[in-house]
Amino acid sequence: MTPTTILSLLIAAAHHHPNAEAIIHGPTRLTWRETHRAVAGLADKLRCLGAKNTRVALLCANSAESAVATLAIQAAGAVFCPMNPAYTARELCEILTDCQPHLAVCDPASAALVCGLDLGIPHIIEASLTPSDSPLTPPDPDAIGMIQYTGGTTGRPKGVMLTHRAIATNVAQREAFLPTQQGDRFLCMMPLFHSFALAMHLYQSLWCAGTLVILPRYRPDWVTEALTQERITVLAAGPTVFTGLLGYESFTPNPELRVCYSGSAALPEAILRRWTTLTGAPIYEGYGQTEAGPILTYNAPHFPMKPARVGRPLPDTTVQIVDVATGKVLPPGEAGEIRARGPQIMSGYWQRPDETAATLRDGWLYTGDIGAFDEGGDLAILDRRKDMVITGGYNVYPREIDEVLLLHPAVAEAAAFGVPDAYRGEVVHAHIVPHAPVTIEALLDHCRANLARYKIPAQITLVDTIPKTPVGKVDKAALKRG
Repeated sequence: MTPTTILSLLIAAAHHHPNAEAIIHGPTRLTWRETHRAVAGLADKLRCLGAKNTRVALLCANSAESAVATLAIQAAGAVFCPMNPAYTARELCEILTDCQPHLAVCDPASAALVCGLDLGIPHIIEASLTPSDSPLTPPDPDAIGMIQYTGGTTGRPKGVMLTHRAIATNVAQREAFLPTQQGDRFLCMMPLFHSFALAMHLYQSLWCAGTLVILPRYRPDWVTEALTQERITVLAAGPTVFTGLLGYESFTPNPELRVCYSGSAALPEAILRRWTTLTGAPIYEGYGQTEAGPILTYNAPHFPMKPARVGRPLPDTTVQIVDVATGKVLPPGEAGEIRARGPQIMSGYWQRPDETAATLRDGWLYTGDIGAFDEGGDLAILDRRKDMVITGGYNVYPREIDEVLLLHPAVAEAAAFGVPDAYRGEVVHAHIVPHAPVTIEALLDHCRANLARYKIPAQITLVDTIPKTPVGKVDKAALKRG
């Protein structure tokens, strides 16, 4: 039976596997019984402070406390509002002012920062693991369970509202395609405030009563050590993690690693092939966004493995490709905007009726992403609609250029983007992080051999790093700002 809340998964895990390891972070090791008691303890405190039916902000770096607080806020009947603890005072002030939380649960560093903002938040408390034997009661499945703020790399952050049922349904949809095994061990170095880490780490471990091993952040030496010492079986990460591990000279495959998942951004085909050859563990790519709950499609073991594809729609999910100008549904092989509908889709944006109406139209979520289905029904993500470059009347998708550049043996990272041009409207620029000596002319020759003339970058720049968002996506806005 499909669960209707995330909390029901915790209750089941603690009941059926009370002594199994649940959460590991540094020296902290909690069983499912202990996790249940820690969640109950913090939920009791939140209820005493009037959290029920209010919004509660969570600002915690990756830790056992942040995982427990995520569940405790929901157990208290509050709306869970995760936020990036690395944000500056200005960034936090903007989001907290929009969210207007009754309470903020923080780690010590974030508590000091939030207190200093003087925003009139009634209660600011530190996350804790204090236990309680109080029973946990699942919240109303159809109530708003979470307001998740989008990254804000392209404009003002917006709060995406998801019901408890939508979140739990998406976990079940993912499980139908990518079944877990009881006792699976998950390694989480992605930030737990982000939708990818919640869906593919914390909630996956809840589903199978597995073990969630939490790292503060990605570091190749930490990941390499944890994979072996903690006998990790499932690794879900963004492309930058897989790329970084492949480039780390001390990385050695863990024979217990059985499966990997990639998300948050498109995975370059070259990285996919190198990883699978080295480790023997397949990488299944998926596609989604915060507004989609967050997962819409995934590759699965029973589908043909196709590089540069992000799978097929999850159960009870419809995905279509439509013409950007006319809205006409397009056949396989033609590129257009991706739209979707299903039970996991957001209810809307918090206090943004106009933007909700523009994104949710006639029951469809218009994603703003450009994609195409192949004849077999597998989806390819070509680019963000806003990232598409129109040069001399031709549509150019920077992801395609990235893929070609990454085929060059000297290229470690690549990011193509559009810049204004007086003659052609826009032209393509590309930043390259090399891992071996290479000339710009050699890279241009490589592009000429693999791309139509109008797609060849007008300028290539060799750089030490490419700017990224906190979750590892290439920050196109920062690139365009120069």
